[in-house]
Amino acid sequence: MSKGTDRGLIAPTDWKRPSVKWTTRIAHLALLACLAVAGLGPMLWLLKAAVTPTQDTLRQPMALWPNGFDFANLVEAWTRVELDKYFFNTLALAAGSWAVQLVVATTGGFALAVLRPKIGKAISGAVLATLFVPSVVLLVPLYLTVLDPPLLGTSLLNTFWAVWLPAGASAFNVLLMQRFFANLPREIFEAARVDGAGPYRLFWSIVLPMSRPIIGVVSVFAVIASWKDFLWPMLVLPDPNLQPLSVRLPILQQFVELDVFLAALAISSLIPIALFLVFQRMFLSGASLGGAVKG
Repeated sequence: MSKGTDRGLIAPTDWKRPSVKWTTRIAHLALLACLAVAGLGPMLWLLKAAVTPTQDTLRQPMALWPNGFDFANLVEAWTRVELDKYFFNTLALAAGSWAVQLVVATTGGFALAVLRPKIGKAISGAVLATLFVPSVVLLVPLYLTVLDPPLLGTSLLNTFWAVWLPAGASAFNVLLMQRFFANLPREIFEAARVDGAGPYRLFWSIVLPMSRPIIGVVSVFAVIASWKDFLWPMLVLPDPNLQPLSVRLPILQQFVELDVFLAALAISSLIPIALFLVFQRMFLSGASLGGAVKG
């Protein structure tokens, strides 16, 4: 068999037949349409329902605005439900969680992959082992730690730090960074050390600029995970004035009309969608961990 021969369900000679070619293309288009409906359908329906009166949503949920638009839903959701306050709480929690996770993941991955301490393999194994511990098992000890943190002498409950600090303990992000850093060309590190660069200069001036794709991937993961987190913020932020959208919206559902609630859900969904659209190129280029080029 020659090197250039590709194996598949359809032989190369059959691809040249018009009937096979058009049947395959139609099947691909049908599959793509099904995937688009399954992926975008619920989101598009939510956006439609956000500007639809309640009665129209209940009577004709699949109809496109039988009695016109109702953009007042968005204004009422932003003002009456105090969505603006919970929205900014969510932004603050997501930004802090992102910063803490990025600091821990980049420094941890750099230490394990570039500095390579003697016990680096043992540390990597210990970090990997934490992935096999169900997160629900850690809720009680983590809550007790936040309630009475060592050395601080004051509780972190009803502070954003109670969400930010535990978010940094993401073994997945550390291992992801470690794998990416390990694929970076070692010759650059050796040349930098010869020029007198220390660990901090190596990390800040060489490793981080070369790691933008994986930093983008970790950033998207961190923000989306924080944005949709429900259980932990509900436990450590009992004060309603500090709670994010993920916690407040289910509670407010019983006090507002359906159209206003759906409008609030639509507004709360915009940031993760916008974040992915902005960083999709960086996300897709780094998801395969192919940003490190050896040469």
